[in-house]
Amino acid sequence: MSKRKRFMLPETEIPTQWYNITAEMKNKPLPMINPQTKEELKAEDLFPLFAEELSRQEVNQTDTWIDIPDEVRDKYKIYRPTPLVRATELEKALDTPAHIYFKNESVSPVGSHKLNSALPQAYYNKVDGTTNITTETGAGQWGTALAFAAKAFGLELAVYMVKISYEQKPYRRSLMQTWGAQVIASPSMSTKAGRKIITDHPNYQGSLGTAISEAIELAMQTENCKYALGSVLNHVSLHQTIIGLEAEKQMEMADEYPDIVIGCFGGGSNFSGISFPFMRHNFTGEKKTRFVAAEPASCPKLTKGEFKYDFGDETGYTPLIPMFTLGHKFTPANIHAGGLRYHGAGSIVSQLLKDGYIEAVDIKQLDSFNAGVLFARTEGIVPAPESNHAIAAAINEALKAKEEGKKKVILFNLSGHGFVDMSAYDQFLAGDLTNHVVSDEDISKFLTEV
Repeated sequence: MSKRKRFMLPETEIPTQWYNITAEMKNKPLPMINPQTKEELKAEDLFPLFAEELSRQEVNQTDTWIDIPDEVRDKYKIYRPTPLVRATELEKALDTPAHIYFKNESVSPVGSHKLNSALPQAYYNKVDGTTNITTETGAGQWGTALAFAAKAFGLELAVYMVKISYEQKPYRRSLMQTWGAQVIASPSMSTKAGRKIITDHPNYQGSLGTAISEAIELAMQTENCKYALGSVLNHVSLHQTIIGLEAEKQMEMADEYPDIVIGCFGGGSNFSGISFPFMRHNFTGEKKTRFVAAEPASCPKLTKGEFKYDFGDETGYTPLIPMFTLGHKFTPANIHAGGLRYHGAGSIVSQLLKDGYIEAVDIKQLDSFNAGVLFARTEGIVPAPESNHAIAAAINEALKAKEEGKKKVILFNLSGHGFVDMSAYDQFLAGDLTNHVVSDEDISKFLTEV
């Protein structure tokens, strides 16, 4: 009898609520700190920057379930529920007893999971009467998602795109512009933060921290304008739990439960989304699933960073966040997984790592692309360079299961496809990519400034 390949939920099974993990955490994340007053951040402190409901979601540590507005759920129907797929061909290629499943978030119109938070963020801004929003983007996945969401809810959007990605990924820029967004390479001359960085470092290729500084500055100086962020913050992780909530139902359809859940890790959005709904069963002691965050060896905040209060951006415009960080001035290598080139981790994931609920692995760039090519040749989907890190970690776990002769059930999030990242694959296949590993000396240099 052949194995069932795809597990599909009907539209009626799109979750009606997001899961707020902080309400069930024994040790709550430490509060964010207002850098001016040095006091605990309250929701109203965030109102100048974010939509009011998003600000309330950010600090909500009491409500386990938060309703998804009908208007957002209607837009989710464009692509949700997403498929759960058993990677049977990959299993065969690895000759492993492990059962490997992936949640395919690449089927969204923008090609990644980022739309799960972009739609509610655009909606809540519209409800507040906001007309313009600003954001940053690394590889362009968040920027494209917010461009689509802004258009869906009638908002104008300006996107600061990390300069190296702006040059490496022209089609992501084209997608944003097709959906009506204005795209600016960061650092730029359009903000004080950008001008200072260009003056100090004329050839600087940019970072997410820099782009965040520029987007916040523009939002604060523009009338009726707010800022939106695609990862790191608690409300973003909240919206992304729709991934794991669907996956739970689909794993039931497969009559299996994951021993290991894996996501690639930049700031934490897709990792949180796939893992938090399953993690609540670990809290009760009912399950003992392992949760593995796969980050790039060139930007290893979880594996080599330190837990400190740090800024989320390079200039110091954001609140101080309790996070595992490499230092907000850390400049990651110009790897193609642009969405993972971020110096810090969200406060929820940081607390869960401290408490031993999750573990982290770092993946070298060439290993990630080897994994992505094997996945493409077996399962037919060319993954985004970011997602390749999760695939590499899943392959490592499947090979361990083979060595031990144990059947393990592995679930990973395919956070996006790589169809607009083919220049990265061109370079990999031509042998032009290299590994970047950060030395302890470099890391300690940036951490002393925190």
